[in-house]
Amino acid sequence: MRKKSLGVNALLNGFRSALNLIFPLITFPYVSRVLSVDGMGIYNFSNTYVNYFVLIAGLGVATYAVREGAKYRDNKELISKFASQIFTINIISTLVAYFLLIGSLLIFSNLQNYVTCILVFGLQLFFTTIGTEWLYTIYEEYKYITVRSIIFKIISIILLFILVHSPNDYLWYAAITVFASVGSNILNYIHAKSFCHIKLVRDTNWRYHLKPILIIFASSVAITLYVSSDTTILGLLKNDYAVGIYGVAVKIYTIVSGLISGLLVVTIPRLAMLIGKRRVREYNHVLQEVINSVSILGLPAAVGVVMLSREIILIIAGEKYLNGTLSLQIITWALVFSNYSTIFNQCVLIPVKRETKALRNTVITGLVNIGLNFIFIPLWSYDGTALSTVIAEFMVMFLNGVSARDYVGPILKSKKTIKSIFDSVIGCLGIAIVCTLLKIGISSLILRTVLSVVLSICMYGAILVFLKNQIAMEYLGKIIDRINR
Repeated sequence: MRKKSLGVNALLNGFRSALNLIFPLITFPYVSRVLSVDGMGIYNFSNTYVNYFVLIAGLGVATYAVREGAKYRDNKELISKFASQIFTINIISTLVAYFLLIGSLLIFSNLQNYVTCILVFGLQLFFTTIGTEWLYTIYEEYKYITVRSIIFKIISIILLFILVHSPNDYLWYAAITVFASVGSNILNYIHAKSFCHIKLVRDTNWRYHLKPILIIFASSVAITLYVSSDTTILGLLKNDYAVGIYGVAVKIYTIVSGLISGLLVVTIPRLAMLIGKRRVREYNHVLQEVINSVSILGLPAAVGVVMLSREIILIIAGEKYLNGTLSLQIITWALVFSNYSTIFNQCVLIPVKRETKALRNTVITGLVNIGLNFIFIPLWSYDGTALSTVIAEFMVMFLNGVSARDYVGPILKSKKTIKSIFDSVIGCLGIAIVCTLLKIGISSLILRTVLSVVLSICMYGAILVFLKNQIAMEYLGKIIDRINR
């Protein structure tokens, strides 16, 4: 198999992640004005309700499939056998999820007003399963996935403006949302035949696959519960206003986090393949590069958002959400910790089959996070929720780091990593100076924000080059080569 560029894949997947997050930002201002409050309520409830069943249908299969399947990807016969077993298990979990979903609709009479919308969103279960996106991750086919996503997102936006015109069109909006997120998955299933032959099989090797799948699934459930608990507890202890303010801060944080996590996601199949084939030296080299890259990218992203938090909220949400400025500034620091935590978890613990420790760390952190929310929210409302998130992300990073210390310890202590962190800190001082000067000198909101972003990137890059940072010098070399060509 032709070796894919991790840098290109990281860029493509980061862009795709950002696209998935930006799509609602484009559509929401329109639909929130066109649809009635009741219609939006039915839409939001139905979407949230179905997501729990999507989680059941997924069963942790995708993460497990990438870890195990990566070592078979150069053998079409073995990968076909493995993919067929995983696909069959996924189909069974999807049928179970549909059984539970339909059963809940029949049992709970208070869901009657939502039945049609829930069934529309329920199409996600089937299309997500047949999409076999884990197979594309195994083969690092991020170009195909990204191009496909762009096309379907554009079509969805066009359909939105054509079909959604009145308060009763929330079902059209639900259908378009499903089309945008998973409508292209039927093409995935057809295109997957170029990699291997996927079919339903009787011999699924349950005894081998099921235990790690269920452990990963339990970890996913724990993450979902503790991530969702922030907003739930805030709503219970405060009010809708507090939830709305915090929601904007979280949405902005998630967009920035998604851009950086694109780098991490694309390395998982490569690392899983290397460790699966016992190529430990190459594994350690790639892991070193990932940690150094995150050290270079995570901190400046956090500093940039903190410095421009007011401007970002004004542009994305408007003046009425300015009370969330401090919440955004606080929660942004979770970005630094969450990226390292993701490396320790997805790039080390899952590939080396320590998913039990990952589950334990997530459960402990989730319980602590819930406890902190009950302490901080009465004191500081949405700012307290943001603070609890930062502490929780630091804690899970620490626990995952301890669990993966035999792999990441030597890398974190190496001169290369320490220098990358030092270079990043110095570069961030440059970002802070640029943003401060522009705040003083330019009154125009848009102009100030654009210049702050562009000049901060230039300043940060220049400082890294001046300090002869290895990653910056490599990228500079590639740029010079392209210009010369």
